Amino acid sequence: MIGRIAGRIDYRAADHVLIDVKGVGYLVYCSDRTLAALPGAGEHVALYTDLLVREDLLQLYGFTSLVEKEWHRLLMSVQGIGAKASLAILGTLGPDGVGRAIALGDVNAVKAAKGIGPKTAQRVVIELKDKAPEVMAMGASAPVPAPEGPADDEVIEAPAGKAPPPKAPNGAAQAEALSALTNLGYGPGEAAGAVAQAAGEMPDAATADLIRAALKLLAPKG
Repeated sequence: MIGRIAGRIDYRAADHVLIDVKGVGYLVYCSDRTLAALPGAGEHVALYTDLLVREDLLQLYGFTSLVEKEWHRLLMSVQGIGAKASLAILGTLGPDGVGRAIALGDVNAVKAAKGIGPKTAQRVVIELKDKAPEVMAMGASAPVPAPEGPADDEVIEAPAGKAPPPKAPNGAAQAEALSALTNLGYGPGEAAGAVAQAAGEMPDAATADLIRAALKLLAPKG
């Protein structure tokens, strides 16, 4: 299994990049969002990867974080979701957005991805809802890129000097808030839903603010 690729981008295409690793070129397919975060040809890049193995195919898919890679793995477990559909969902929503949509049961958000119909989107939400809290909690330990640029053993999330992909809520803050709520005795599902809703309303909120907002949402009504 090839779990990570680190090297220099030889060229970029519409849906993949060729990464030169000490003279060996690897074709790595990525979502639109991930491609938008990568540097140009000739620059260093490092990506977590997932290798798809079939009788007639060996294909690498690249991700900027372990959270994104895990969502890809889980999305692929849903009937009707292949690698292309998974990348379409991740490209449209981003890993944090996928977790938020599933935690909130937002079928329409998943359906917004190219090629995803309403029945498939509904299956994604139903089948992965119980797994969303665990993956969302991974955000607290996601790698943080060095400000001066990646070294050979670092994974980047966005290159210096390039516009980042569309802004998503703070994944680490969401993970920490989720952990705090579950420690208070809330179920993983209800805690994830409240944190996801609060994060959607306050993308820049710190952990403490997310916890307060989520607790208000979880408070008994009436």
